[in-house]
Amino acid sequence: MKVITLGEIMLRLSTPGFQRFVQASSFDVTFGGGEANVAVSLANYGFESYFVTKLPRHEIGQAAVNHLRRFGVSDRFIVRGGERVGIYFLETGASQRASKVIYDRAHAAVTTLAPEELDLDAVFEGARWFHWTGITAALGETVRRTLVAACEAARAAGATISCDLNYRKKLWTVEEARATMRPLMAYVDVCIANEEDADRSLGMKAEQTDIEGARLDEAGYFRLARRLKETFGFEVVAITLRESFSASLNGWSAVLHDDRDCKEPVRSQRYEIQIVDRVGGGDAFASGLIAGLLQKANSKEALEFAVAASCLKQTIPGDFNLVSREEVEKLAGGSGSGRVER
Repeated sequence: MKVITLGEIMLRLSTPGFQRFVQASSFDVTFGGGEANVAVSLANYGFESYFVTKLPRHEIGQAAVNHLRRFGVSDRFIVRGGERVGIYFLETGASQRASKVIYDRAHAAVTTLAPEELDLDAVFEGARWFHWTGITAALGETVRRTLVAACEAARAAGATISCDLNYRKKLWTVEEARATMRPLMAYVDVCIANEEDADRSLGMKAEQTDIEGARLDEAGYFRLARRLKETFGFEVVAITLRESFSASLNGWSAVLHDDRDCKEPVRSQRYEIQIVDRVGGGDAFASGLIAGLLQKANSKEALEFAVAASCLKQTIPGDFNLVSREEVEKLAGGSGSGRVER
């Protein structure tokens, strides 16, 4: 099955271990970015996965392309041009010290990606799914025009369209996000969010919830899922639930509302995760949900696959969720002891 994602892939420079920025004398180098992370996971699950972006012709741009190829993602629709690859710096937190991210992504090549640079009919020919995030929508007017054109082409091709709201306060204000994202929801079939995304991007908030105090009200999330579905006409709404006890220990679960086979919202099983690297956890959930909705018997099974996949990602350094379908199925089926496999 052919799946398409569109967005930015960035150079990631992270401090070794749990060092602080001011301590580090070197950085670990890899690549990552919301939609690229989803494309890699879907390739791991056996899908025909394509990532659409724009990267410079120089060696760092080629390194990003090679990194995607390494994990089975097609570069057929990557446009070459522009001057630079965006960078983000990561300091991994521990215990009560939070992780920190510093962006250096201004004027990245993807921000100049225009609709006329893509053959969108070819991109979406035979595609079953198109995924994008609010991060891409925040990158500027040019790439927003491309995103709208891609949504229209995906709709014309009969592909399901999913959006992970992914609000980033370092990219735009709440007012800018709502003004842009609310109209774009007209294209979206499957909406993926957390409580902050739904509030900052769409102006809808879960009640009686304190994520930093690790206090969640399940009924409040059920009501939020219903309101989102009713307001924007989504077919499916998924909301991830993170209980942050510390940077090292999180509770992790999710809520799904898909009244095609569940008349009421449902909640997944809950995992308690000793965090190794939480970056990309939401993307791992999104890709797991896409895979599940395309291939599982019902939406509850799709939800459990997505939550298990994203649980595993948060135990792996780097942006990409380098797990197999079989490993996800095993965890979703109840095997989470972490015993050595021999």
